[in-house]
Amino acid sequence: MDPQGAAPGPQGLLEVQNIEALYGGAVLAVRDVSLKVGKGAIVALLGANGAGKTTVLKAISNLLGPERGAVSRGAIRWDGEAVDRLSAADLVGRGVVQVLEGRRVFPQLTVEENILAGSYGRRPGAAERRRDLEQVYSWFPRLRDKRGTKAGLTSGGEQQMVAISRALMTKPRLVLLDEPSMGLAPIVVQEIFEIVRSLNTQSGASFLVAEQNANLALRYAAYAYVLETGRVAAEGTAADLLSRGDIHDLYFGGSSGSVALH
Repeated sequence: MDPQGAAPGPQGLLEVQNIEALYGGAVLAVRDVSLKVGKGAIVALLGANGAGKTTVLKAISNLLGPERGAVSRGAIRWDGEAVDRLSAADLVGRGVVQVLEGRRVFPQLTVEENILAGSYGRRPGAAERRRDLEQVYSWFPRLRDKRGTKAGLTSGGEQQMVAISRALMTKPRLVLLDEPSMGLAPIVVQEIFEIVRSLNTQSGASFLVAEQNANLALRYAAYAYVLETGRVAAEGTAADLLSRGDIHDLYFGGSSGSVALH
């Protein structure tokens, strides 16, 4: 396995090559970004707010439309196939699922109804759907206790768990997590990351995690890319990035940020 978590050989499971993405046909949000995620890897995409992390994730999952922007240059390949030939739904069917920032639960549906919504695209039989649901509850036992509660009445951490659980019901090979720590207490954030590591180990799914909390993300990822104003400012193993003396300037643009890298 190479340091980026890729399987042996020249290709990663996901390969992003020198992409640019425009907003409104004029604003360059991402420029010359390349990254790779291998099978079974946890890779972090780090950067301050507005660095372009969400744009990169949406480009990978083909959620950028004309009104939001478009990839104007470069290539994105999933398992060797160009994603611009596939719809977002096609990508989910091929194993790529995104958990959007802000959690995005259906507030009037119960926790269990929210989770089950992730299985509808696969159309499994009732028995398989129940087995998958029980597997999710084994990973998120707190949600079993809340299964009949409306999702909008659960805590922020529980809603993040619901959103991840719903994604897992698609049987993903790659989960794109956008700002999983946003708005959550530090102890809950650590719990979420522990769950991500456990899911990675038990299910074999790869994770690309876009995150501002670099210090925490680098404790769980094997490899990371640091975005600054739409460009990759640094990349390397988590250990290497944590040990670099200049990473704070690269990550925060020279300002004093609230998240320390140490």
